[in-house]
Amino acid sequence: MMSSFRAVVIDKKEEDVTVEVKNIEQNSLPKGDVLIRVAYSSVNFKDGLAGVKDGKIVQSYPMVPGIDLAGTVVSTTDPRFNEGDHVIATSYDIGVSHYGGYSEFACIPAEWVVPLPQNMTLKEAMVYGTAGFTAALSIHRLEANGLTPDQGEVLVTGSTGGVGSMAVAMLAKRGYKVVASTGKEAEHEHLKKIGADSVISREEVYDGGKLKPLQKGIWQAAVDPVGGKSLAAVLSKIKQGGSVAVSGLTGGTDVPTTVHPFILRGVNLLGVDSAYCPMPLRQEIWTRLASDLKLDDITDLIDREVSLEETPEAMRDILQSKIRGRVLVRMDS
Repeated sequence: MMSSFRAVVIDKKEEDVTVEVKNIEQNSLPKGDVLIRVAYSSVNFKDGLAGVKDGKIVQSYPMVPGIDLAGTVVSTTDPRFNEGDHVIATSYDIGVSHYGGYSEFACIPAEWVVPLPQNMTLKEAMVYGTAGFTAALSIHRLEANGLTPDQGEVLVTGSTGGVGSMAVAMLAKRGYKVVASTGKEAEHEHLKKIGADSVISREEVYDGGKLKPLQKGIWQAAVDPVGGKSLAAVLSKIKQGGSVAVSGLTGGTDVPTTVHPFILRGVNLLGVDSAYCPMPLRQEIWTRLASDLKLDDITDLIDREVSLEETPEAMRDILQSKIRGRVLVRMDS
């Protein structure tokens, strides 16, 4: 390993937050059991928030962002791994309070590291990343609560984002009839291309008016990375015994619902926590991402591939809804 290497560094001085590519020293890496030469990372909404003053993500400065990474073990003190192993690390405190994936090297606690599954490349792992993992975990939880493809339509809100687009494609792969919701009319054909049977506007989910405790049951289940009032509207339109897997808050944190969907229709609201998902389940989900949930063609899910130098711009773009699907961060070392 070289004594210094490149990384994106977020720093804060008084009220100013800077996001720059810098050379950092090997001894500045945090303590960890597994030293990894990073091959790829990805850009998530959480990464975008990390780069702004009021993002409320970064816990201490300076910080190397990037909640995802995939690469090759350079050295390790943990017997579960060996030099040369291909591995994945996503979420936990990575890129929040522990230096993350926007770096040519990362040092990660062994408890956060997952061996790369067979039938998956490092690049594919980061096309999925936390977004794909969250989509897969959402589907896993819905199916654990009894969802099968023959029960009816499954709604996906925020369907052009990372989690949403992955969920559309994975549900279609599993044989579900998918209804994709989006506020971007220009993306309708793209959503159908990746697997949506039909596409509706976000106003057809929630029109901005007064929320009703119950409405006509339309969908058997939903994958919701949006939250807020939209989630409340979704809950009111889920059929008897259906479920909603919620994983995001881009639409807000307040969900002004009532008990009616739960006690009159038996609707299940399933929380999806990809950050601190227990390791046995985490490994199971990654295995599914390399098997029954693996997509035949990931090309249409990639918005673009960027270098470290281009990553700060991509972090800004994701906050401004300028990204469709996934952005890969490629290390050039």
